Amino acid sequence: MTIAPERAARSVTEERDDPDRPWVTIVWNDPINLMSYVTYVFQKLFGYSREKATKLMLDVHQKGRAVVSSGARETMEFDVARLHAAGLWATVQQD
Repeated sequence: MTIAPERAARSVTEERDDPDRPWVTIVWNDPINLMSYVTYVFQKLFGYSREKATKLMLDVHQKGRAVVSSGARETMEFDVARLHAAGLWATVQQD
């Protein structure tokens, strides 16, 4: 006789996204891309000023990551796809 494992009950709220918490796009540090290129990508994809793009690039370089955009999940997934196309390592997560 085989005994089936017990399943933990999940509440419905655990499976849903919290609509009050925005989604963010995070760019991660990598050993491949030049800092000047990362700054350029932030300016071109997001329209950031040189100063803001440089600050975000330095966060990526020094802290290992930076949040570069926030908003609806679909928009953040689109941003990640654009960053991947530019050769940067990026992910989406709920803030």
